Amino acid sequence: MFKAILLEQQGSATSARLADLEDDRLPPGDVDVDVEWSTLNYKDALAITGQGPIVRSWPMVPGIDFAGTVRASRNPGWTPGTRVVLTGWGLGETRWGGLAQRARVEAGWLLALPDTVSTRTAMIFGTAGVTAALCVMALQRHGLQPGDGEVLVTGAAGGVGSVSVALLAALGYAVVASTGRPEEAEYLQALGAARIVDRASLSAPGKPLQRETWAGVVDSVGSHTLVNACAATRVDGAVAACGLAQGADFPATVMPFILRGITLYGINSVYQSNANREAAWALLAGKVTPPQLAAMAFEVPLSAAIARAPEVLAGRTRGRTIVDTSR
Repeated sequence: MFKAILLEQQGSATSARLADLEDDRLPPGDVDVDVEWSTLNYKDALAITGQGPIVRSWPMVPGIDFAGTVRASRNPGWTPGTRVVLTGWGLGETRWGGLAQRARVEAGWLLALPDTVSTRTAMIFGTAGVTAALCVMALQRHGLQPGDGEVLVTGAAGGVGSVSVALLAALGYAVVASTGRPEEAEYLQALGAARIVDRASLSAPGKPLQRETWAGVVDSVGSHTLVNACAATRVDGAVAACGLAQGADFPATVMPFILRGITLYGINSVYQSNANREAAWALLAGKVTPPQLAAMAFEVPLSAAIARAPEVLAGRTRGRTIVDTSR
């Protein structure tokens, strides 16, 4: 028997509870994992509260990522005792996810953790860290170099934003962090932000073409924020978009694309090849310092994850909410 957050559908409403489940409730899969740490992401919070159409199959255990130890394997590629991490692949949406003490998954979805990375540290990064790394990798492939100019990170105090700020700064880029919470300025500067801008300067409708300011952008906000970021990106610059915290709309014009030749990269971290995932983890490894990781992490027990979800949706959390499944 194991504990898990279980989501069930009651009419059009979602109910969430901490349940005791038998192993025979686990979905089909090659590998059983004892989950040690998971996270509470924006998508998880939408699923738990029922405020977004995240869950595609009922009942569902939410949690889009986890780290732990192989308990049993019916695939020769994995042996009991191996420490593993999993992000994406539809967990918490179409397949039972990581907000539980046990998971059963396909062997090809798992990655082995390096000896230097604990399961807890793996979840401080988690899906947000992998997404941030994929965004940075897209900007690097575009040719963006340290010294080319300022790189804007929107939603900077959130999970993807926090890791993006720290990672870009560690790589030598001049990072500008956008946030609506001025009280987080010191936190963002400790992660490496050179300066802070108020998100209000980006979140309202703006001119279709604005003063060239950004050499590159990592955006997790969408809507008018993404539009304004594109409108102020320099000639031949690049924007990596990975989120929709403000909204899924994109009320833009083609002017930044046809008059300045900017490129908009869409980043999908759910379905990526393991080669790309390994490259993302390699980029993350050693770039973020232990004090920065500690500042990003807010730890809650599994028993408190449901109550924490509305705080995540309201944007009242900083960095990463990691979940200790043993409590």
